[in-house]
Amino acid sequence: MKLSEFIALTEDQKRSTVLSKGVVLAKRSFTEQVIFLFQLSEYYVEIFCCGTSKEVLEYRAFGDTRELALYLDEIPIHDLINNT
Repeated sequence: MKLSEFIALTEDQKRSTVLSKGVVLAKRSFTEQVIFLFQLSEYYVEIFCCGTSKEVLEYRAFGDTRELALYLDEIPIHDLINNT
């Protein structure tokens, strides 16, 4: 599935796609939000969740790897390399 196709999905379809085809890479926690980063085939998806209710607030998909900078300290590169 291309990035443009993912963006056009409904919220339920996005959730299903991320959970069935995505690989979780990182999580960032804040007082009021938790953000999960998933990788799909050719792009990444952030899922913004409410910190208290755990409700999904937003899906943000992107293909530009420069946007991964916020996660570089959170992605366990060493573990990924040693598991291959």
